[in-house]
Amino acid sequence: MTASLSLGPLMLDVEGPHLSAEEREILLHPLVGGIILFKRNFESLAVLQALTFEIHALRQPPLLIAIDHEGGRVQRFRHGFTVLPPMGAVGALWDSDPARALETASAAGYVLAAELRACGIDLSFTPVLDLDYGSSEIIGNRAFHRDPAAVAALAGALNVGLRRAGMANVGKHFPGHGFVAADSHLAIPVDERPVSALYADFSPYREHRKMDLAAVMPAHVIYENLDPNPAGFSSYWLRYVLRGELGFDGVIFSDDLSMEGASFAGGFVERANAAIGAGCDMVLVCNKPDAARQLLRDWHPDVDPASARRLQTLVPTTPALEMDALHAQPAYQAARNILEAVAA
Repeated sequence: MTASLSLGPLMLDVEGPHLSAEEREILLHPLVGGIILFKRNFESLAVLQALTFEIHALRQPPLLIAIDHEGGRVQRFRHGFTVLPPMGAVGALWDSDPARALETASAAGYVLAAELRACGIDLSFTPVLDLDYGSSEIIGNRAFHRDPAAVAALAGALNVGLRRAGMANVGKHFPGHGFVAADSHLAIPVDERPVSALYADFSPYREHRKMDLAAVMPAHVIYENLDPNPAGFSSYWLRYVLRGELGFDGVIFSDDLSMEGASFAGGFVERANAAIGAGCDMVLVCNKPDAARQLLRDWHPDVDPASARRLQTLVPTTPALEMDALHAQPAYQAARNILEAVAA
């Protein structure tokens, strides 16, 4: 029997391409609202489709299945999928031919989303809205461009492609991870720039309505001239700036609470409480099954019905094409041709 449970505030992962009995039980916990997949979850297209079908069948509404699938070096699945260019290559095209760059960004969004949805994946954590200052190795060519206007335009075009395939989007990493050199997976980056410099970084988010931005993921970065807490644990950044000043009313995801940049907040229960308290709707815990189990046992948040409603807006509402039908679709073939021309 399918369980009837609203989407909870925790997104976690599973060990491999098949669910264990323990994982099925975990996914039925009321705190769970989503799953994030990694390279280790892929064995073949057929096995991936079986995995996502089983996950979706566990609950109603179905759990949200997500992935980091941006293009370039951040593309979890490659066998059977189009190899997508890094978004920095699309940004380079903007400098010589903006119209073609916009067309390419839209094509990338459509191919990315249509292929993932054909395999039962609901959401990719893309686009990257960080500015390319040339100083952050972890961002690098994942960013579209240095110019905020170019970033907003190209991300908006990518989002058009995602929406054509029935997929929402997640802008990251608010208010901007492109300047700091430290990798928040391994350290707690501190941005020491004056307040005036930071406004350029989050100016793409001012265009969130034009971009049709559905969700935002904040950075595990401290912007010390504005708040002593990393943005993902900061009511100032999430409630005052993002919700208040910018008027964003979509979903706010935490970045992975397993990253070193999240250790600022303490243990995993403290991290989850701090993120939800600051304004996140859903927290991610990746590659730490013991931490996930601890949260399911010891974390007792006050679940906000508004968060569950916001999360529900990310679940696709249109049917996805199966992979064979997608490959035969003229719009998909045209989009792939656009991407291949950029790669050439």
